[in-house]
Amino acid sequence: MTAPAVEAAIHELMDLAWNLVYDLLEERGLLGDGLFVEEYTGIHSWVEDLSRYTVVHSRTVAVLFVDTRPVDAIAFHHDLLGADDPRAFFTIPG
Repeated sequence: MTAPAVEAAIHELMDLAWNLVYDLLEERGLLGDGLFVEEYTGIHSWVEDLSRYTVVHSRTVAVLFVDTRPVDAIAFHHDLLGADDPRAFFTIPG
């Protein structure tokens, strides 16, 4: 994807679930100074079985979406990038 396409994908996903992402970050103690979508500059997405998994991250926080629903948030660390199974860093509710 080109940079404008990446930015558009991040904004679309985050905008769809703004309140849920905000609540999730607050619940995990990761809200910091607030939720600023423009700080989220990285996205990694893949399909497994019938679900799309997407990790959107800033320099400090990573949010995992299953399809279009945010399910977990963690403090971002570089081990997440290029991991064989990025889901292993998150807790996915059963």
